[in-house]
Amino acid sequence: MMAKHSWKIVAAALLAVGVTPAASAQPSAPTAQAKDIADGAFVSRGQFGETSGEAMYQRVCAACHMADAKGAVGAGIYPALAKNPKLAASGYPLSVLMQGLNGMPALGKMMTDQQVADVVNYVRTHFGNRYKDKVTAADAKALR
Repeated sequence: MMAKHSWKIVAAALLAVGVTPAASAQPSAPTAQAKDIADGAFVSRGQFGETSGEAMYQRVCAACHMADAKGAVGAGIYPALAKNPKLAASGYPLSVLMQGLNGMPALGKMMTDQQVADVVNYVRTHFGNRYKDKVTAADAKALR
């Protein structure tokens, strides 16, 4: 089940990276984005405000990859991040977050370098993943 307001965060993220949904899919309340900003989801237009990798995962990533990181299939395919061997190479999740892949937008564009590093490290050390090498903010900056 999607966390409260997660769909709004994902919709705003998609809009920020240039993906425009059909008019019928847009929130009907004109103040939806303003409410998310007031709730601390964004520090400015198009910039996430979460201060830890866990918070970033729960408020942003879990909307598609699910709270347990086991992924989902439905209107799209959202790959499992739990026990995912592709995460062994730290550059892989970093690249996907920064540049996007298939249906996933480049959400790293809406994060600081430190937020990118924090969420990548969180996913690589939780959900049955035990990868110990850390991604740094400098690694994220190098991909911008």
